Amino acid sequence: MTSKMPLLQITASRRIAKDVYETVLTGDTGAITRPGQFVQIRIPGFYLRRPISVCDVAGDKLIIIYKILGKGTAALAKLPVGESVELLSGLGNGFMVDDVYEKPLIVGGGVGTPPLFGLAKKIIEKGFTPDVVLGFASKDDVFYEEEFRTLGLDVYVTTNDGSYGTQGFVTDKMKDLDYDYVFTCGPMPMLKAVHGVSTDGQFSFEERMGCGFGACMCCTCESKYGPKRICKDGPILFREEIVW
Repeated sequence: MTSKMPLLQITASRRIAKDVYETVLTGDTGAITRPGQFVQIRIPGFYLRRPISVCDVAGDKLIIIYKILGKGTAALAKLPVGESVELLSGLGNGFMVDDVYEKPLIVGGGVGTPPLFGLAKKIIEKGFTPDVVLGFASKDDVFYEEEFRTLGLDVYVTTNDGSYGTQGFVTDKMKDLDYDYVFTCGPMPMLKAVHGVSTDGQFSFEERMGCGFGACMCCTCESKYGPKRICKDGPILFREEIVW
């Protein structure tokens, strides 16, 4: 992996769900080579960069989606079109899509959904059509359902309160589907539940990060093969190596 620190310009920004924003940036995206990688954004007025997963890349256009969780992401959402931000780009290992999966399934939870969109496009390029299950707390939190559908995919939405789609959790819907491999990203309780009902797959972990490239060690977790840094050795881990 080769990381870069380019300046990208904000060309569009919009609210797409409760406290969730989609921002489009234009500039050098060359360091991003796999779906599931992330960037660290330097937000004016804040010392630490904020890690944001990459939703999609097309030429010099980068799409990120993030939820306002604190002062940093709130400031990011307020940055105007035309503003330029510095990114530490091309971080993380990303999803591996070189193998053949007869019946791939994509499972996203909340703001773990964005990196799965670029992944879906890559899987389609390989000649496969994954089903998609997206889980949210309520109707107000749902986003990117139609974007996945525009790729020609079957999309199933679950909400905890039943205000939209099917009431329940993503694992409830997974029981109704036929699949042999899972790609998933979301909060830790969801990943643990998906791990329990699946037999093979890749899991993208969300962890608090400092540096974003493995130096500070603050996002280290245990695996069957020893300690792994989620920012550098991840954020994608294979199901077989995960220790809860």
